[in-house]
Amino acid sequence: MSATATRNVGIPAGSLVVKPPAHPTYDLKSVIQLALSEDAGDRGDVTCQATIPVEMEVEAHFLAKEDGIVAGIALAEMVFNEVDPSLKVEWYRNDGDSVHKGLQFGKVHGRAHSIVVAERVVLNFMQRMSGIATLTKAMADAARPACILETRKTAPGLRLVDKWAVLIGGGQNHRMGLFDMVMIKDNHISTAGGTANALKAVDDYLEQNNLQMGVEVETRTLEEVNQVLQYASTRKTALTRIMLDNMASGNVTLDTVNKIGQSGVTYISSGALTHSVKALDISLKIDTKLALEVGKRTKRA
Repeated sequence: MSATATRNVGIPAGSLVVKPPAHPTYDLKSVIQLALSEDAGDRGDVTCQATIPVEMEVEAHFLAKEDGIVAGIALAEMVFNEVDPSLKVEWYRNDGDSVHKGLQFGKVHGRAHSIVVAERVVLNFMQRMSGIATLTKAMADAARPACILETRKTAPGLRLVDKWAVLIGGGQNHRMGLFDMVMIKDNHISTAGGTANALKAVDDYLEQNNLQMGVEVETRTLEEVNQVLQYASTRKTALTRIMLDNMASGNVTLDTVNKIGQSGVTYISSGALTHSVKALDISLKIDTKLALEVGKRTKRA
């Protein structure tokens, strides 16, 4: 199943505030299964098996341990559902909402064994996505009136998850991969024998293959910008964007993005949104008092 049909892979409608971006081959359910499988190995959670009665039920609370933007709530529900469909999850915040240190923003109730097995995978997704969303929100606010974009500098295997977090944080997605947009970079230009040659080759390719998609070309100097404008003025072209590499793109940080945003550019791309993200500290703690009461009632404590 592709991510273009993400609404059909088990995300409860009430939790899906921001839809994941589309991708023709990406399968969120498989990514979740892989994350759970690498954790469980061939034996499962041996610590849970040794210490937690199989049918014992508890309640666990999500706690924000620092301020930020929460993201990954819809994905967390998918993980819980994959581990144990009987688990009941309740949220007090939605994806994209602000949380502050000490805030309980959700809870999950059900078999303790299932909650603990899902815990680390849920938190790994949520902490990373929340970190990306938090930085994206700060960058997007500072970049106005320009729009903030991420890049393809994402964690391997988590491309859609990382870009989903950018959307939750208020950014926009750049190209998803190599397939959905033409992006002519320095190596393409060098190999093609110059900017004009590369642009012409792209225009010819798209026309010959009856393809319609965005075309972006990277420029490093004003001379190269002029070469692109000269080319575009002499013939019909599919060109949609000119990237000003290391002028309004590249080495973009929270400290520099406001100045760039005021320069008149339409978009600002920043790899730092995903490649150097600091995870937002979130915990999931079982209500020990409730667990003890349940254990006594069931003669398990």
